[in-house]
Amino acid sequence: MPLPEPVDERLRPAMTRVLLATLPGVLALLWFQGWGVALNLLLSGLTALAVEALVLRLRRRPLKPELNDGSALVSATLLALALPAYCPWWLTVTAAACALLFGKHLWGGVGSNPFNPAMLGYALVLMAFPAYMSPASHGLGLLEGLQQVFGTHPAPDAWAGATALDSLRTNTSLTIDELFASDPAFGRFGGRGAEWVNLAFLAGGLFLLQQRVFSWHAPVGLLASLFIVSLLCWNGSGSDSHGSPLFHLFSGATMLGAFFIATEPVSGAKAPLARLLFGAGMGLLVYLIRTWGGYPDGVAFAVLLMNLGVPALDRFAEARQRRPLT
Repeated sequence: MPLPEPVDERLRPAMTRVLLATLPGVLALLWFQGWGVALNLLLSGLTALAVEALVLRLRRRPLKPELNDGSALVSATLLALALPAYCPWWLTVTAAACALLFGKHLWGGVGSNPFNPAMLGYALVLMAFPAYMSPASHGLGLLEGLQQVFGTHPAPDAWAGATALDSLRTNTSLTIDELFASDPAFGRFGGRGAEWVNLAFLAGGLFLLQQRVFSWHAPVGLLASLFIVSLLCWNGSGSDSHGSPLFHLFSGATMLGAFFIATEPVSGAKAPLARLLFGAGMGLLVYLIRTWGGYPDGVAFAVLLMNLGVPALDRFAEARQRRPLT
């Protein structure tokens, strides 16, 4: 009887593909937001690996298997892509440390986490330090970016800017057409730059589907749910409009959430029907938080709330499967 494959050997190929699939989105973010994205990735990755090594030492576990499996680096990458470019270095370090400590190792390490580690780290710093989570309105050069991240230079004028989702949620007088024409946060049909970033993450997600890293159920559930609810609540271009389905699909972190967050295998649902319902619930929550909530996007809180419902979703799917046909 062959010996079971080590954990790192089972996880590493999938984690490598996930990191590879993020490259189109990373390049798009670098193009629109500049060096801050790269600095986030570097700080988050180094912090995650350091925390992982320290905790494994404290738990007297061998370093090689879990450091080599790539899960810490994937969580750090997804967290860095969600954080605002040019946020303070200590915020990125805090978020990455919390993601690894409270999102992974508190529950026993790889394969045991009930919550998405990257989004848990993001949600914690968003609630604790909301003033530092404003998005940058434009990119900076490398030297200016380093000065901004490490606090050695004051932020330039008009540094922070509202996103298209923020502007739409707080709008009370302008029509959608007027918003798109006058507000620099809006692009052609979604958030400025966010349209291309979402298309890039969509391309990476389709690659992962083609590679069978995950099934289609959670992404399709999320995108279909978000499309349907935004279509039902859409009332054209009036000043009280909440945005078209196309706007919601290509603004914020929709595609990152659909293909890289909702598909996290450990904290997500297991049965196909449960994964479909998990994604659908996420899509509904994303829309509700974007439209009536007080946060810039709803992906992080949506996935954490749906993580709480995973046991019930899996039990429901199992009961449906066992129900005899009539």
